Parts: sequence; structure tokens; C-alpha cells
Amino acid sequence: MDISDDFFPGAIGQIIQMHGAHYSQNWGFTTYFEAKVAHQLAAFAQGKQDTDLVLIAHDRDGVAGSLILNLHDPEAAGRGAHLRWFICADRSRGTGIGRKLLAKAVAHAETHTNGKMWLHTFAGLEPALHLYRSFGFVLHSEMDGDVWGTIVKEQEYRRSGDS
Repeated sequence: MDISDDFFPGAIGQIIQMHGAHYSQNWGFTTYFEAKVAHQLAAFAQGKQDTDLVLIAHDRDGVAGSLILNLHDPEAAGRGAHLRWFICADRSRGTGIGRKLLAKAVAHAETHTNGKMWLHTFAGLEPALHLYRSFGFVLHSEMDGDVWGTIVKEQEYRRSGDS
């Protein structure tokens, strides 16, 4: 498995498709969520800056995982780098690729934001939440919400960089 540090032709579409299919099949998310991912990921790709981090794991079958670290998110408000679009294809779950991507992202954040990072997720994603916690992320807030088009217990995790 190779890891690219930038988008390549077709990667954006595959990342959107992975999110849409996974969250529809496993959580009942609708096309509202997939369209939101498409819109926000396209906007990020068009405005990507040099210090932002794009990591795309791929194999002969295409994109096997992605993680984006947005260091210029206007919503960050001092929270550091925004971890986004982190997902692994079913075929790559349990292989360690997610841990490898997150380790690269944390190292990047250590260099650019003194390790401060944040992300939005929701309760119930236990393997991902376990991974985040192992890298020093702590639950900062949670509440019922429908930001993804489906009511879930939305959570914000933060990493202070001091861990």
C-alpha cells in the first residue's frame, strides 16, 4: 500500500464515495451527508495551502484510506489543525493503515500547530474513537445534533499537543 501526499485524478471522487457508502450502510446517513462531504472536500481541494496535509492510502483497487489536516480552517478558533475526511475502506480496516495515517498527521501538527488538533465525529464509532484517544485526543463536547443530516450524538475531540 502506498501513501500519496496530494490528491491524484479520481481520488476526491473515491473519498466522497467511500464516505457516502460507509455511512449510509452503517449509520443510515442519506445523500445529504454525501453531498455535504462532496461540497466541503471540493472547497478544501480548491483552496488547499502548502502547509495543509493530504494523505491518501491507495492500492491496486484505488483509494484505501484518506486523512486531511486543514491548518487554515476559519472555524478553528485557536483549536489547531482540523482533522477531516479520515476513513479507511473496508478492505484496509485492521491493517494498521489508519494508525499510520494518523501518526503522520500528528507529526505534521507537532511541526505546524505544536500538536494542537481537533475533529468532529459522533458517538458509536468505537474503533476510530479508540484510535483518537491513543493519540491524545480527549472528548471536549457532545450533544444531539443533525449536522450530518441524521440525528446522532455529535462529539468534538481535541488534542492539546501537551500529551
